[in-house]
Amino acid sequence: MAKKKAAKKKTAKKKQAPDIVAKALGSKPYPRDLKGYGANPPDPKWPNGARIAVSFVVNYEEGGERSILHGDRTSEVFLTEVPGGVPREKMRDEQVESVYDYGSRAGLWRILRLFAERGIPFTSWAVGMAVARYPEAAAAMHEQGHEVASHGWRWFDYSKIPLATERAHMKLAIEAIRQATGDRPLGWYTGRLSSNTLKLVAEDGGFAYCSDSYDDDLPYWTRIGKKPLLMLPYTFDNNDMKFGQLHGFATGADFESHVKDAFDLLYREGQDGAPKMMTVALHCRLIGRPGRAAALARLMDYMQRHEKVWFARRIDIARHWMQAHPFNAG
Repeated sequence: MAKKKAAKKKTAKKKQAPDIVAKALGSKPYPRDLKGYGANPPDPKWPNGARIAVSFVVNYEEGGERSILHGDRTSEVFLTEVPGGVPREKMRDEQVESVYDYGSRAGLWRILRLFAERGIPFTSWAVGMAVARYPEAAAAMHEQGHEVASHGWRWFDYSKIPLATERAHMKLAIEAIRQATGDRPLGWYTGRLSSNTLKLVAEDGGFAYCSDSYDDDLPYWTRIGKKPLLMLPYTFDNNDMKFGQLHGFATGADFESHVKDAFDLLYREGQDGAPKMMTVALHCRLIGRPGRAAALARLMDYMQRHEKVWFARRIDIARHWMQAHPFNAG
């Protein structure tokens, strides 16, 4: 009898456990998707049987960073040559400004030459205010066949920006690129986004894709309200931003080695029947410096020595995905 009672107690506990877990998780819908494609990602069917789609992204931000010249309370400290700086309140930081200026004065043009020499296209995350201050830069990228996508009106944290202000900034960002290139941007990436950003991207209705995510190696569809939105995930690891961070990349060789390893692994996955998308993120004031640009050149040459590599702008990847994997309303 004692054994039977003990067995009943154990059975009761097993039945009760799932209810305890469910209660701990709560009944509200969970907004995050932790599953994604799971163990069986789709075949992207890249053009010409490519084993990998490589997306280079050039961030054009110089002239849109924090500065009292731009109406901000503090100076910029993010992604400069001296990590760990402290913002100056109600004061200019001419040193940081000069580091940023290098990106538009010299870095961008070196990057454009490297890509032109190899015939590789890129997408630019272009900050609206930066474009408005130097439209010739955006025009030069556009004229060489690169995609000029939007990186917001300002290059700062939008998490606490009011909805109405963020909506107005989106309109300014779109118009600045339209004036500089003749075309409105079809891609969007805020970076330091707010809880309203994806809603505003979907609401605008003119964007083919958004890249404010980092959660996959392939594009995917999501719903924002009732509207479908194509996400092309971005990257923080294959990113020269680590030159401007403590304990990040110290030399061009560090960057080259890390990105090369990522390329090699994804290329092997493509050979094994599971092709992926790879993003390489660049900043004019960082990778545009000669010692780092040399590493970028070697990296591009290495990739080009491989067969069946699709070097694509993000808008090209988005258009391909829409055709090969259209949104499924079901």
